[in-house]
Amino acid sequence: MENIEQLSALRITPTVRALSSALRGKRENVPEGSQKNGDRILSEPEKLWFKESTAKNLRTRDFLSPSTMLNTLYADCEVPPAVMSKVTSLRGSGVLPMAAGEVMREGLRVRVDRAAAFRAVLAGGATEYLKPSGQKQGCVVINCPALHAKPNTPTPETLTLGQLRTVLLSDHVGALLRKQGFAVSYCPTLPDNSKMVTFLQALGVNWQTAPTSWSNEEREEKILEALENSSYREKETERGRRSSGGGGGRKAEEGEIDGELRVNLKRVFQEEGLLGYDPSIGTCTVHRDALSHLAQLDGAAGDCKVAKVTTVHVTSCQDEFRQQQMAVLWRASGAAHTQRHLVCGPVKTPGSQLTASEYLQLRRGQMKEASEMKYGDQVEGQTWDDIIRVMTSATVRFELLSTVHTSPVTLDVQREGSVSIKGPRGGVFVMYNCARLHTLFDSYERGVENGVYPEIPEGSQLDFSALKEEGEWLLLFNYLIPFSELLDQSGQALDCEGGGARVNIKTEQMCKFLVSLSKDFSSYYNRVHVLGEPLPHLFNQMFCRLYLLRALRELYHSALDTLNLPPIRQL
Repeated sequence: MENIEQLSALRITPTVRALSSALRGKRENVPEGSQKNGDRILSEPEKLWFKESTAKNLRTRDFLSPSTMLNTLYADCEVPPAVMSKVTSLRGSGVLPMAAGEVMREGLRVRVDRAAAFRAVLAGGATEYLKPSGQKQGCVVINCPALHAKPNTPTPETLTLGQLRTVLLSDHVGALLRKQGFAVSYCPTLPDNSKMVTFLQALGVNWQTAPTSWSNEEREEKILEALENSSYREKETERGRRSSGGGGGRKAEEGEIDGELRVNLKRVFQEEGLLGYDPSIGTCTVHRDALSHLAQLDGAAGDCKVAKVTTVHVTSCQDEFRQQQMAVLWRASGAAHTQRHLVCGPVKTPGSQLTASEYLQLRRGQMKEASEMKYGDQVEGQTWDDIIRVMTSATVRFELLSTVHTSPVTLDVQREGSVSIKGPRGGVFVMYNCARLHTLFDSYERGVENGVYPEIPEGSQLDFSALKEEGEWLLLFNYLIPFSELLDQSGQALDCEGGGARVNIKTEQMCKFLVSLSKDFSSYYNRVHVLGEPLPHLFNQMFCRLYLLRALRELYHSALDTLNLPPIRQL
């Protein structure tokens, strides 16, 4: 067997490609332009195989080439022995090592050499599995229109739940892209002593701030001058034509520029080939708050130290039209940066109307009450205040981020006790299971100090074939190995060209990943006694399990970091 440890980190996508290449055999050189059914399938290797994920299917197979796909290559699914041998003996950089394969009614199923995979991932430390497979370059400005002054800085009492969703999405997307290697800055800059900054900090959001005395007037004047000299400025003879409204979103007399300034936005996106913008955008009157918005954007982009700058506007569906105006107006002022729009669905609270401030107070009160019901008089002091703050933040983030960003979110803000610290209920459940891992290792370390257990040996000294419990393979195969590719997706979505103004970053996936991971870990942890009897013949299996769970603990930390949630170490 090859020395798996010397190869690069195991990945699902390279494995699927290698399996497809092996299964195609001599057919792999068929030109992709061929129109035959089988050849069309051959040019789409991702459809030839798929990865199993359910506990039921993982008992018999890890990857499957369905009979419908297999028949496009080999009549009656009769795979030649030489091809089968090539499939089952796969080895290579980044490729999961195969152990066996067989053709069944459902298709060709193969099993990974699980002991080799455990050793490859765990023995040398799982660091490579906790970060993206590659690093991106460039700067991304995350612009959250909900936080811009209109003309006054918004407050927690005026911030709607839909706007709060865009703020938390901005924070999450920024953290994801920073892990990818992008330099990330946030727009707008908020006054450092404002109520909004304090409110966001309670949710774990560290937004960019500046002293209250900070002024952007000079940059605003430069933007105004650029628009006045723009070829897209509407001439006097064009006045009176249909307008798409004010760029500041207010009536002309409320903050109008001296000597009314109007810009033909439709000409901008038509002549510059901007895709995906609303065709009903016409002309707009430029107001002072629009200049403030553009000056903030221009400053954030100007602070980037690299040539490639992308701006992502994270806005609600109700404000999308206005933000498209702002984006095109910025273009008219001379900004040539790539701009994308991440558009969020509304947040609904049937039977109730809450501001962002009221919603946070409600959830914090429910979290404190639930903690007191479970832990009683222990819930006192700074430590518990910090725990309740983080758990409340986790609850709010998972409630608002677990749904596909374009879809509406419906919150139950009336039912008593709607926050629980038990059961698979989103953020609280995730944080609780992360804490269980810390408790486990605290118990192990106390056992070492008391002479009950020896220190964990080097991974090279362990026999990972001892990991036979189905939950162990499920945790490695469904979570540890794929996590790196999950992180890759945000950067890939941002790089996708030709998709129009909107960008579709799958912002819900990290929350869903963590909830699913917590369910499977909880099931395993409740079923398996990890810290067994202190008997030498049981130590190898215990150490292998501790290696797996230590990697899992670091996986939790890395995933929670993309949500700016610190791990809870005790509950």
